[in-house]
Amino acid sequence: MFVQLPVTAFVCATLVLVPLPWHWRAGNISTIAISLWLFVGNITYGINAIIWGNTVQNIAPVWCDITTKLEVGSTVALPAAMFSLCMHLERIAAIRDLSLTHSKKRCRQMVESALCFGVPLIYMALHYIVQGHRFDIVEGFGCRPTIYVSIASIFLIWVPPLAFSLGAGIFAATAFSHFWKRRALFSKHLKNTGSALTPSRYFRLMSMAIVEMFFGLLVTILNMWWTMRPGLRPWISWENVHSNWLEVAYFPLAIIPPSELAWTFALWFTIPIASVFFFLFFAFGRDAVKEYGATFRWIRRHVLRVQDRPSPGLYPLINLARYLFFFWS
Repeated sequence: MFVQLPVTAFVCATLVLVPLPWHWRAGNISTIAISLWLFVGNITYGINAIIWGNTVQNIAPVWCDITTKLEVGSTVALPAAMFSLCMHLERIAAIRDLSLTHSKKRCRQMVESALCFGVPLIYMALHYIVQGHRFDIVEGFGCRPTIYVSIASIFLIWVPPLAFSLGAGIFAATAFSHFWKRRALFSKHLKNTGSALTPSRYFRLMSMAIVEMFFGLLVTILNMWWTMRPGLRPWISWENVHSNWLEVAYFPLAIIPPSELAWTFALWFTIPIASVFFFLFFAFGRDAVKEYGATFRWIRRHVLRVQDRPSPGLYPLINLARYLFFFWS
């Protein structure tokens, strides 16, 4: 067993939940979706690494059916969520929503929900068209989704995440252009839009979206290149592609070439790396510090049964933390 895999996965699953309360209260569907998809990805990766740490036996077929589809869904869910977030940030910067009424906010959240959750569901269903067999089991990593590499898989599997990533880049560039034109009065402009965003929150969201977008774009392109290295297979007919659909392929470590194993490791770590990026952009902001303080006060009042009294000894630590992370505030 590769012990570092489940440990890394469960730690990253915890990290992405840290900023979730603030995003939940803000009603930001896109960032909530990013957090949830990363959490699900890390949890399934960690459990798979434990179950199949030293075996390739098909001991949990239903679990593999579910988790491989979720892994396929996350391939497009994260780019779609970034697209949704950048679209929202561009709308704010462009002054198209000077007054955010309840109906407008509800409509925006419905569109974001469709992008962040509806699109991945459709994508998972379409994956069946190019699913040559049920799934693979790789020793040390667990069950993995399969793709019948053909012209159809390019359009159904690779084009959608690439399109959402490029679309997110266009919206991000447009949002930055609007910001640059109004940079002197941007803080006042955010207040006029009725948004709960501050310049600090806006830039953190924009920076996170850009970093995650470029990282996801790089991973998608490299994965596409690696998968298609042997060449495209001919699409003869539906029956031919799905003739062995119930088959499960097994890959013990002993038969995996070193280059393939290295790529499997690299691809596995993309979800934890994206999780760390997400955590770092929100873990040390003013909102996160308030969340930590509220949590500690709740534990002190309800668990330790200690009344709220400011501790002078904490002030130097608080001031030091504010000094170190002042650029997030």
